[in-house]
Amino acid sequence: MKLATRIFGEVEIDDSKIICFPNGIIGFPDLQKFTLMHDEEQGSGTIKWLQSIDEPNFAMPVMDPLVVCPDYKPLVDKTEVEAIGELAEDDMLVLVTVTVPHDLTKMTVNLKGPFIINTKEMKASQTIIDNDEYPVKFPIYDILQKNKEKG
Repeated sequence: MKLATRIFGEVEIDDSKIICFPNGIIGFPDLQKFTLMHDEEQGSGTIKWLQSIDEPNFAMPVMDPLVVCPDYKPLVDKTEVEAIGELAEDDMLVLVTVTVPHDLTKMTVNLKGPFIINTKEMKASQTIIDNDEYPVKFPIYDILQKNKEKG
C-alpha cells in the first residue's frame, strides 16, 4: 500500500506492518490504523514515528520508555487491553509519546499514557496508568545526552 505522509513523503507500507488500535488513540478515536516508522537519516532510531494510515498527515514521535526510564514497569488494567489479544511478554512492545518543543532541552515523554502493542496480533491500545510515579511530562533531554555520550 502506498501512503503519502507529511514527514516521510510517499512510502510503501506492507500490510503486515499495520498496527490496529481497535479503540483508536486518546483524543483521536477514529484513527485506528498505524505503522511504526523511523527516519534513517537521523541515525540511532531511538525516536520512531507512529504514523497514521487513516490520516497520512498525522504522525507522532514515540520511543521505548526503558531508554530513558529503565525502571518503567507500569501496571496495566487487563480490561483496557483485552481488545488486543493475549499478551505474552515476548510479543509486547511498549512505547510512549515524545514531545519535542522548539527548545530541545525541554523534550519530554508521556509515561502516563503508554501504547501497548501486541506484536504477534499487530493490535494495540493506549492506556492511562493510574500511578503518580509516572508523569505526563518526564524530562528526557539530559538522559538522551548521557546515553549518547556512553555510545
